[in-house]
Amino acid sequence: MTRFVAAFLATFLALDALAASPPPAEPGYATVRPMIADQQRLVAPNAIEVSEAVELGGLKQWITIRGADRANPVLIYVHGGPGATEMGRSWPYQRGWEDFFTVVQWDQRGTGKTLRHAGEAANKLELTRQQMAADLVELIALVRQRLRVERVILLGHSWGNVIGLDAAMRKPEWVGAYVGVGPLMNLQANERAQYEALLRQARLRGDATAQAELAAIAPYPGEGEIPFEKVNVARKWVMAYGGLAASRKDANFYFQAARLSPYYEFEDRLAIDQGGQLSVPALLPDMRRVDHTRIAEAPFPVLMFLGRHDLTTPSSVIEPWLARLKAPVKKLVWFEHSAHLAPHEEPGRFLVALVQHVRPLVARPGTR
Repeated sequence: MTRFVAAFLATFLALDALAASPPPAEPGYATVRPMIADQQRLVAPNAIEVSEAVELGGLKQWITIRGADRANPVLIYVHGGPGATEMGRSWPYQRGWEDFFTVVQWDQRGTGKTLRHAGEAANKLELTRQQMAADLVELIALVRQRLRVERVILLGHSWGNVIGLDAAMRKPEWVGAYVGVGPLMNLQANERAQYEALLRQARLRGDATAQAELAAIAPYPGEGEIPFEKVNVARKWVMAYGGLAASRKDANFYFQAARLSPYYEFEDRLAIDQGGQLSVPALLPDMRRVDHTRIAEAPFPVLMFLGRHDLTTPSSVIEPWLARLKAPVKKLVWFEHSAHLAPHEEPGRFLVALVQHVRPLVARPGTR
């Protein structure tokens, strides 16, 4: 494992161990999960509620399909990480989405339920950006056929934007709208912008400790592989300055959400942390090469949902690209009280933005 990989895991994915902690022994904990599960049930006559493994790219991969009305537009959530599955963490906000969209969550190869049920050997066999984008194309085809829709909404969060845009550009005629949430567009540019934003914050706050530590790692990210010590310092201050979760020094509310999930058992939560450790080393070379800022034209609507305080994937990389992008519709939507986790940080405003800006682009005739 390279030193960069070790740093990446230590500063981000190792936090998923919080989700894998055994549940508390109090009787109340065993009561809460069934209560949440009951509240999440979809009982309307035309509802859909599916949790199953489907074959994508020769591997059984786990999906959920949930919606209050099958006539609603279909939204596929492409989670970040790599390895940071959203399926077990989506319950605090997703039930509201399901009144307006049929929502598909997918545990990508290398993490979560897909890793747990298919095993590590099968998951790491084709753990590449190219194969995962191909998996997503297959998933879109499956969803189109099963739900009888021509086009879907793709929502890519962070790393999910890499394979999300890859798949969208392969099959643009299947995409009714593309939504990027805290998207990773170009790793080298991202790290450079992150470092500059951290320096500005440290100066504004008069934080002598941060200024000294950040100055000591200059130039950052530099050329080639980024040393362990440098990445650790940058990620430390991203977290401390609320660049992952706004106005917070940690994101435990997000990492621990899977502990109460009706869709995730303890063994599934263990597979989140295991998935991060498997996925990051395998996919880091692909992450270093990604540069979606080279995309000059998209034949589908493109919307960027950005947290104003996001230092994990700074908006200074995304805004110039969106400004020059040619697309039939393009829009930048700000979340003023969010950083990198807008669906969790501002769930109400996020739902309103989806309904106001995205749903009209793909709503089927007769839907309200």
